[in-house]
Amino acid sequence: MKYDVVLLRLSAIYALIGAFLGSHMAGAGDYAIRPVHAHILVVGWLSLFAFSSYYRSYEVPESSKLAIFHVWTAILGSVGLTAGMWLYNVKPFPLPETFTMVFYIVGGSILLLSFLLFVFMTFKYSEARKKE
Repeated sequence: MKYDVVLLRLSAIYALIGAFLGSHMAGAGDYAIRPVHAHILVVGWLSLFAFSSYYRSYEVPESSKLAIFHVWTAILGSVGLTAGMWLYNVKPFPLPETFTMVFYIVGGSILLLSFLLFVFMTFKYSEARKKE
């Protein structure tokens, strides 16, 4: 799996969703989903793009368990946090509030773990730059 490509493509999807939500809010004059919009752009677009840039710039073995765990927690955490925040704040479906709150918290916790793993990645694999 090419970590940089997977994260780059997902960040592009987040950018599109974030831009769409921003234009929808501006057109409707209703800014109720502003926190969801902001987190989609910051967590989804910017963070995943930064992670993608890291994997593109440095030599990280594709077999690295740390890298695999980091990429999957980044993906699951960004989806979990932003979807959980949307479910909890917007309430588009009649789901129990406890479920949406736990979904939101678990997603955020997985994302926090991803950022912690990224710190470890930068100390372990930031010596060897890719030569292209």
